[in-house]
Amino acid sequence: MRASALLFVVALASCTTAPSTVEPIPGSIIYGGQPLDKLTKSPIGSTFSHDFNLGDGRRAYETYRIAPDRSLILMNRVIMSDVPPDR
Repeated sequence: MRASALLFVVALASCTTAPSTVEPIPGSIIYGGQPLDKLTKSPIGSTFSHDFNLGDGRRAYETYRIAPDRSLILMNRVIMSDVPPDR
């Protein structure tokens, strides 16, 4: 019983609520700071996507989460090429 409790504590300690390590880039909603308007009707913890062109033939797809203070946290970014790679 003691070993399972220790494993639970170790597993719980590995959980994190640290802010995202994804840095905003030009085109990101939070590039240059948080937007002035807050999403007041969306539930805290909900996520939404934002996509935009990077200007070099690639497209960025970002996922944001609404924090308890109604700020936006950039959770993930995927950059896709609109041009097929050279073969």
